[in-house]
Amino acid sequence: MNDKLDLRHAFASFTEHWRPKVVAELNGQDVRVVKIQGVFPWHQHDHAEEMFLVWRGRMRIEMRDRIVTLEAGQLFVVPRGVEHRTAADDEAEIVIFEPSDVVNTGDVRDDVFTARRTKI
Repeated sequence: MNDKLDLRHAFASFTEHWRPKVVAELNGQDVRVVKIQGVFPWHQHDHAEEMFLVWRGRMRIEMRDRIVTLEAGQLFVVPRGVEHRTAADDEAEIVIFEPSDVVNTGDVRDDVFTARRTKI
């Protein structure tokens, strides 16, 4: 990527929920954008942290011992190995930063939620 990235255009380029899109790559990491609404399955990433930044809307990151609610402009890093799920009552737009080989559903394979790594 040698041009600047406009996140508004990136989010406008798709409508589906829970299907992250790679918008940039650096040092073995992906910057992914995703639209979410509803509740994602419980899962964990044994070997990677996962950073969620809310671009638009509001989301929850639910862990077994607490719930973190994020508003636009806020971020949270889920530590490796921590079981979690994400949720949004209304549609939210999220930027995720994680290693390129991380599958969005971590240790769970789900016909509805597990997504292929897709670039836009």
